Order: sequence, then structure tokens, then C-alpha cells
Amino acid sequence: MATKKSGVCAIVGVGPGNGAALARRFARDGYRIALLARSHDTTEALASELGAKSIACDVSDAASVATAFAEIRDALGAPTVVAYNAGSGVWGTFEDVRAEDFERSWRINALGLFLVSKEVVPAMKANGGGAIVVIGATASRRGGAKAAAFAPAKAAQRSLCESMARQLWPSGIHVSLIVLDGIVDLPTTRARMRDKPESFFVKPDDVAELAWVLAHQARSAWTFEAEARPFAETW
Repeated sequence: MATKKSGVCAIVGVGPGNGAALARRFARDGYRIALLARSHDTTEALASELGAKSIACDVSDAASVATAFAEIRDALGAPTVVAYNAGSGVWGTFEDVRAEDFERSWRINALGLFLVSKEVVPAMKANGGGAIVVIGATASRRGGAKAAAFAPAKAAQRSLCESMARQLWPSGIHVSLIVLDGIVDLPTTRARMRDKPESFFVKPDDVAELAWVLAHQARSAWTFEAEARPFAETW
């Protein structure tokens, strides 16, 4: 497990919501932070704020992931924590979505996690431990009518997490999954849902706090899957 003020945390999939909150939470605890997003436009201001390393990376492309993590190792050292927040997808019914939408969702959610983990696990094993925290979704458990591309991708991501956890926990690598059930509190979601109360939204800072807890749990009582939802969410 990474120790305070000595770890490297790679935040994969950085935007203004959960990604930024994750970066700020781990930076507050002294981690050296790598911010990965498809372009520097999303990460430059945050990198300046936190003194972090901004890296452009397309998680669906193996060469891009390999280049990004080589850059992290050269600049900061091998990651001791990865927070995998890349999880976009196209919403639509089976009849609406295209084959390329289906494949793109899978590549970002499942293949991206696979490629990133391949880059960090060898050093974690050599160092005797580490943490990989994945931001998932309740779509991984149920295929909603309008989640024909997203739900299968999230289900594949969850299954990969579980397989990795079963293999890697004995090596001291804590693989865990946060099942996010709700609408993330962002300016865009607030603008779309002006009638919703404060209690309706998932707060990115609270998701980040949960991720931090998972990355620092005592090994005798590790959690694989934690749910995060506002009390008003139906479940």
C-alpha cells in the first residue's frame, strides 16, 4: 500500500467532476499526481493548481497508454495508486446505437482498464503492493433499455475487476470497484435538471473520499465492491 507523502497516483480519465475531485483528494495527502485525459485542454489548469503532471492519453489505444505510463515512470516514478475514472459511453437502445458505439464503449471501459493495469501491476507486485480503484456504475448489473452499449461495457469492466482482484490481492494489490448509482453533480447536469434537489446528486468530493478510503484500507478487511448513491436514489 502507498504511504502518505511517498506515493504516485495516476488519475485516468480526468474531467471537471470525479476525476478532478480524485486528483485533489490524493494530492492533499501528498501523492505525486499524474492526470490522464484525451487532451491537455482538460487537465492543464488542474495540473497547474496541484503541481501535477498532465498527460494526453487515449485509453482505448495500447500505444497511447504505453507512452503515457512510460512518461509517468520517467517523471514521477511507478504509480502506487491508480484511480480509473475513464468510463464514457453512448446512450441508446439496441436499435439506436451503432456497432462502433458499442465497440468504443467497451474499449474505454474494459480494454482501457486492462491496458492501464498491464502497465502498473508489474511494479506494484515488485514493490509488494498498490491499489487500483475503478469508478464503475450500476449499469454493470442491469441492462437498461437505453444502455445497450454502456451496460455491456460496464459489465465487462466489473468482471475484469473481479478477476484481477482474485488474482492480485494475494500479491498485496488492492483492486476495488465503486459502483456509482446516481447523477454526478456537475454544472452540465445541474443545468439539465434544474428541478432536482441537492440530495439528488452524487458529490464528486464524496466519491473521491471513498476512493481514498479504499486505497488505504487495512489488508485484513479489504473491500472489493463499494456502492455510492444519494439516499434519494431508487434502488
